[in-house]
Amino acid sequence: MTEKIKLCDLSKCYGCRACQVACKQWNQLPAKQTYNSGSYQNPPDLQPNNWVVIKYQEISDGNGGVKWLFRKDACMHCTDAACVKVCPSGALYYTKQGTVGIDNGKCIGCKECVAVCPFGVPKYDSKADKVSKCDMCLSRIENDMEPACVKACPTGALQFGDKAEMLKAAYKRVEVLGGDATVYGDKFVGGTHMVYILPEKVSVYDGLPEYPRVPLNVIAWKDWLKPLSLLAVGGAIAGSFLHYITHGPKTPDEDGNQVNAKGGE
Repeated sequence: MTEKIKLCDLSKCYGCRACQVACKQWNQLPAKQTYNSGSYQNPPDLQPNNWVVIKYQEISDGNGGVKWLFRKDACMHCTDAACVKVCPSGALYYTKQGTVGIDNGKCIGCKECVAVCPFGVPKYDSKADKVSKCDMCLSRIENDMEPACVKACPTGALQFGDKAEMLKAAYKRVEVLGGDATVYGDKFVGGTHMVYILPEKVSVYDGLPEYPRVPLNVIAWKDWLKPLSLLAVGGAIAGSFLHYITHGPKTPDEDGNQVNAKGGE
C-alpha cells in the first residue's frame, strides 16, 4: 500500500471547526462541559473526547492591527513515534499505512506516552484509566476513504493522498505563499503523517515545537541499552549452553560435592 499523509494548509484555514465536529461525529466521541477561557477557541486543548482542536491565536499584523492564526491540532502520526517506543502493552502501534494506531483494549493507563510525546497529543482519561488520541480514521482509510476531517473541510485546507504527491504540492504551495511560509513535519521524528503548510515561521505558532524529537532518555534506553541488555542475556545463555556441551551436566556426588557426568570435579 502506498504511504499516504494528511496535508494541512493553514493559509486556507479560517477556523470553521468543521473538521473538529466531523471527528467527534465519526468517532462517536461524547460531549463534555466546557468553560469560557477568554478565547474563541473551544475546547482549550485536546482531550480524551476531543481528538481534533482548532487552535485560535492572535498576533500583530505589524501595522497596529491583529491577525488571526488558525491551526488544526491533532496527532502528527510520527514515523519514529516516541509513544510507540515507550508503550509497554502494544496499545500504540504502527499501522500498514505508517500511521500510529491505538488499541484501547490493550491500554493499561500507564501514561508513558503522555510524558514523551513532543506534541503533547495523547490525553489520559482518569475515569476510564485509558489514553486516547486520533487514529487518522483508520477504519476509513483501510476502506479507501479519506479521514472524516478531510472530508468535511470546506476550503481544501485539508487534503489526503500519496506522500510523494502531497509533499510536492506542499513545497509548491510554499513557493507561492513566499515570505516566511514553510513546510513542517517532513524532516523530524522520521517524518510525520500530518504535514503542515505554515504561512508564518514555526516559532510564531503556540504549542508547535520547532525541533520535535524523541526524548534522549527514551532513545538511550530503547535503541541502545535495551538491545545491549538482550545481547548480554543471549551471550549468557549461549555461554551456558557451550559449557554444557563441552563439560557435561553437573551432578552431586555422595559427599555433596559437584562432579560432572564425565567424572571430573
